[in-house]
Amino acid sequence: MHAGRAQSRSARGAPEHVGVGAAHENASRGRGRGRDGRRSLGSAGEDLAARHLRELGYQLIARNVRTRHGEIDLIARDGSALVFAEVKTRRVSAREAPPRPDQDPLSGLGAAQRARLRGLAAAWLAQSRPRRHTARTIRFDAIGVAIDTRGVVRRLEHVQGAW
Repeated sequence: MHAGRAQSRSARGAPEHVGVGAAHENASRGRGRGRDGRRSLGSAGEDLAARHLRELGYQLIARNVRTRHGEIDLIARDGSALVFAEVKTRRVSAREAPPRPDQDPLSGLGAAQRARLRGLAAAWLAQSRPRRHTARTIRFDAIGVAIDTRGVVRRLEHVQGAW
């Protein structure tokens, strides 16, 4: 495993069942794959990622922070580092074990998205100056979550200092 990468199927090492609401139920039957289904899946992935960070001892500062340029999924503090985390969640087949490489949630993080998150972080820092979020370093992490069609977490991968 690459240095800086933490990977787990769940916090306890066993498959974990995650409810992603009625939209998940519809999506697992082939219906409801629209915007609400994606939003519900993304929200479930962000919930898992936030819990993962808390279990690692991070202090969550904010979730789903809107700036005029877009949204930051998670902002946390890891010791003296201020961490901006991008969470990517994918639905994978319940029949295949393990998920295929093309189902890797983090494969969708391209250069444009990384640059966008850096810009969002700069905007947030400029807007939050009165709160003085002092940190020795700023870090950008990526968290990929794969949830199967039954709602079981198949993979959670956390890349510290992804860019």
